[in-house]
Amino acid sequence: MRDAGIKLNQEDDDPDFSPGSGYVYRINMTFPELEKLKKIPGVVVNSITKEIDQSSSGNVFPHDTTYFKWTADNFGPIWVPKKGATINLTPQNTDLYRRCIEVYEKNTWEQQGGKIFINGKEATTYTFKMDYYWMMGDNRHKSQDSRFWGFVPEDHIVGKASIIWFSWEHGPRWNRLFRFVK
Repeated sequence: MRDAGIKLNQEDDDPDFSPGSGYVYRINMTFPELEKLKKIPGVVVNSITKEIDQSSSGNVFPHDTTYFKWTADNFGPIWVPKKGATINLTPQNTDLYRRCIEVYEKNTWEQQGGKIFINGKEATTYTFKMDYYWMMGDNRHKSQDSRFWGFVPEDHIVGKASIIWFSWEHGPRWNRLFRFVK
């Protein structure tokens, strides 16, 4: 949708911009973008529907539709593991925490007869060895973030925030730009 020099933050093959039947389009946009759209000559905005993805297809973390009917738009609640915290291991939470325990904390994991074995020993609880983080992208529908790939262990974080490059809330927050992070 490019007309009169207005670009609505989409590419030609963008899943957030798709034609429907006739002259109907399905567009993921912000309210300011909607106002721009209304100003384009020849565009008629008859109805606007706010859609929230309610389909639980298993495409979001932990990729389990039995216990977690989450979507990218309706996610959680979720507890993020932290160093020294102990959880009870249940059939309901193994998909959430197994990767942390097995891959990031380098334990063996087996399930037999409804029981969990960590490093060859039956386990009903687990105490985390590292802190984990939940990473969120800055563009809800165009970000691949922890909603899709899960927790990030502390040893996978590279670098440290030291300066605020840009800050926006209803316009630039000039008093925050180029300030050091405390």
